Amino acid sequence: MTALPIRGPVRIIGIDPGLRRTGWGVIEADGNRLIYVACGSVEPPNDLPLASRLLAIHEGLASVLSDHQPMEAAVEQTFVNKDGVATLKLGQARGVAMLAPAMFGISVAEYAPNQVKKTVVGAGHAEKAQIAMMLKILLPKADPPSADAADALAIAITHAHHRQSTALRLKVASLSDVRHI
Repeated sequence: MTALPIRGPVRIIGIDPGLRRTGWGVIEADGNRLIYVACGSVEPPNDLPLASRLLAIHEGLASVLSDHQPMEAAVEQTFVNKDGVATLKLGQARGVAMLAPAMFGISVAEYAPNQVKKTVVGAGHAEKAQIAMMLKILLPKADPPSADAADALAIAITHAHHRQSTALRLKVASLSDVRHI
């Protein structure tokens, strides 16, 4: 993943993949300032066959990407549970969630659920209510219609925070290289 320079606002989409509901949230990061842009979810009908649901997720995300034109994307990693079949199906939805921005030439970062919670709330095992409360503080204009949209905004915030620290580390490293010349 190649991060864009921190100069100027960077539009980021966070995606919380799911077969029933794939949440998405778009923010702009301008230095340390976070600006809410939009959020929602793609909800394919439950009675569709798996392939058709995956197609509906892809088409929905492609529409969101076209409408909001993010520069970077972040997707939550799959949480492995006891039901292997459900985990595999979720993995397929996650693959579509990664493919959609990649088809638009957008770099895609991945974050573990605990990393998202720790970044947004400060605790890796935070509850959804705690995430919702922090979203009201970090993005006061956001009013996510579902927990999946809220999670997607949290994923975008996580990427905003981690992309800045990565870019700063690279800048510091390049400055120390210049001093050694």
